Amino acid sequence: MRKREYMLGNDAIARGIVEGGAQVISGYPGTPSSEIIGTLASMKERDFYVEWSVNEKVAFEVAAGAAMAGVRSVVTMKHVGLNVAADPMMTLAYTGIKGSMIIIAADDPSCHSSQNEQDTRRYSQFSLIPCLDPSTPQEAKDMIPYAFELSNRIQMPVIFRPTTRISHGKSDVMLGTVTENKPVADFQKELERWVMIPKNARIRHIHLLELQKEILRELENSPWNELEIRDDARFGVIASGIASVYAKEALLKLGINASFLKIGTYPVPENQVRTLISNSDRILVLEEMEPVVEEQVRMIAQQAGAAVEIIGKMQGPVPRIFELNADICADVLAEVLDLERTAVPSDVGEDFDYNACRIDLPMRPPVMCPGCSHRATFHAMKKVYGKDAIFPSDIGCYTLGIQSGTVDTTLCMGGSITVASGMYQAGEKKPICCSIGDSTFFHTGMNGLLNAIYNKADITVTIVDNRITAMTGHQPNPGMGKTATGEDTVQVSLEALCRGLGAGFVEVVDPYDLERTEEVFRRAKDYRGTSVVITKQLCVIDAKRAGIRRRSFTIDAEKCTGCRICVKLGCPAIEFDTKAKKASINIMCTGCGVCSRMCRFDAISEVKK
Repeated sequence: MRKREYMLGNDAIARGIVEGGAQVISGYPGTPSSEIIGTLASMKERDFYVEWSVNEKVAFEVAAGAAMAGVRSVVTMKHVGLNVAADPMMTLAYTGIKGSMIIIAADDPSCHSSQNEQDTRRYSQFSLIPCLDPSTPQEAKDMIPYAFELSNRIQMPVIFRPTTRISHGKSDVMLGTVTENKPVADFQKELERWVMIPKNARIRHIHLLELQKEILRELENSPWNELEIRDDARFGVIASGIASVYAKEALLKLGINASFLKIGTYPVPENQVRTLISNSDRILVLEEMEPVVEEQVRMIAQQAGAAVEIIGKMQGPVPRIFELNADICADVLAEVLDLERTAVPSDVGEDFDYNACRIDLPMRPPVMCPGCSHRATFHAMKKVYGKDAIFPSDIGCYTLGIQSGTVDTTLCMGGSITVASGMYQAGEKKPICCSIGDSTFFHTGMNGLLNAIYNKADITVTIVDNRITAMTGHQPNPGMGKTATGEDTVQVSLEALCRGLGAGFVEVVDPYDLERTEEVFRRAKDYRGTSVVITKQLCVIDAKRAGIRRRSFTIDAEKCTGCRICVKLGCPAIEFDTKAKKASINIMCTGCGVCSRMCRFDAISEVKK
C-alpha cells in the first residue's frame, strides 16, 4: 500500500527530487522556494550532493556542469533569481545537456515576498526551454520524476514553475517509489556542442528550433494537460497551473456547464486547444499573471480561421495582476456569462450574516525583530549622515530600514552599491551611504564594491552582517564557515575580502555599541573614496536558537520624562502609554541595550538578577 503524508508543497517537491533520483542539487535561497534545499540538506540519509551556492548564476552553472557530465541535477531559486541565471540558461538551451536537469523557479504572484510579479513562463518562451506548471502539491511531486525523464529524452533542461500557493500550501501527498538506477558521471568531449563560439552557436540554434516539434509532441501526450469536451456546451474554459483548480471550483459553485482544458505544460498542447476551439463559440482563459496561454490560444484560433470569441486578460475582465482565487474566477465567469453572482456558499443558510462574524484586524506592517542589530546600525547611520543624505539599500531583512528613514532605493540583489555609485558619478553632492547584507554581498555585492572602488566612487558601503541569510529562513552563507548540510568549511572574512578588493577604509564594529558605531560612521563619511563599514552582530533569532542569553532591561517610570526618543527607535519591545506619557519595556526585549544608550535621563537600566 502506497504511503500518504500531509506535506508542505516544497517538501513534496523535495520528495519528487528524491524519487526522481537527483544526484546534484544546487540553489540560492529565495522565498517561496527556500524550503526545497533546506528539506534535502536536512535529510540524514542521502545519496546526493546538495549545496547553497553564492548566487543563482553560480548555482545554475553547477547544475549545468553536472548535467553535461551525464547525471541528474536540479537548480532551485525564486523567479527573480532566474534573471541572475538567465545568462547561462539562454546558452544552455543551445548546448543542451547529456543527463537530466530541472530548473526550479518559484513564482510569487501578489508579491508576498518579492519586488515584482514576473512570470517565469516568459523565460520558457524566450529560451525555448519547456516548462511544467503544477496545479497541486501532489502534481508538483509527481511532475519532478517526469521532468527528469523528459529532460533526458530531449537532452534539454526543463523549467519547473511552482507558485507561492503551491510551494507554501499543504495537502495530503501520495508518495511514490525512489529511483534506484542512477547514471554515472562521464563527460564526453564534443567541442562543436559544448564550446559556444559563433560557428557552433549558429548550428545549435538550428538544432534548438528543430527540437521544438519533438518537445511539443512529448508534452501533447503528457498527463499534465486534460481536455473535457461537453457536447451540450458551446462555452469553453482554459486554465493553467493552480488557476485550473480555482476555475474548476468556480464552475462547480456556479453550476456552469462548460468544456474544460487544463494546461500544465509549455509549449501549450496545440491539438487540444484546437479541439476546444472547434467545439466552442466563446472561450475564457484563466491564468495567473501574464496572458501567456491567452496569446497562444489567440494565435491558434487565428491560424485555424475560427470565429471564436476569446476572453481573458488582454481586453479584460481577468485581472493581469496579483493572485487569482476561486471567488475571483467565479466573479469573472458571472460577468462573462451575465449570471447573478450569489455571495452565499451552498453549505450555509440563506440567512447567514457574514457581517456579524466579520473581524476587522488592525494593520500589522512588518518590522525588524526586537533587538535586531540592523535597527541600531540605521539609527547611527542616520544620526551621522543626516536625514538629507541618500540611503540606497538592498534585498533582505534590512529593507525594513525604510521605517527608520534609511532606505531610499531597493532595486535588486546587490543593487545598492551600484545604484549609490551611479548617483555619485552623476554628480550628486549629498552624502551617500548604502546598505547591504552579508549574504547579499556574497551574492552580487562584491562586483559592485569592486566597481565602486575601481571607479573612485565617494560613497560609504555598510555591510550589515548578521551572520546568516535571515530573511529567507536562516540559511548559511560563506561568512559562517558552514555548508548547507552543516559541515565545517572555510569562513570567509568580509573585512579581508573588502581589503582584497581594494578598499582603503574598512572598519568592523558592533552596532550595539552606539558610540563606537557613530564614531566609525563619522570617519567613513569624512574619508575621500569608497569606505566600508561592517556592522557585525548575530541575528537575534539565531542567537536565541543557539541558547545565547542576553540581559533584560526596564524603564524607571520616575525617571522617564516621556520624551519618546527610545520609542522612535521603532523596537517592538518598547511601548508608550499615551495617558501616563511614560515608556515601558515588554517581554519581547532581547537585551541588546541600545535603548539604554540612547536615553538622556538614565531611565533605562539593566534588570539585576
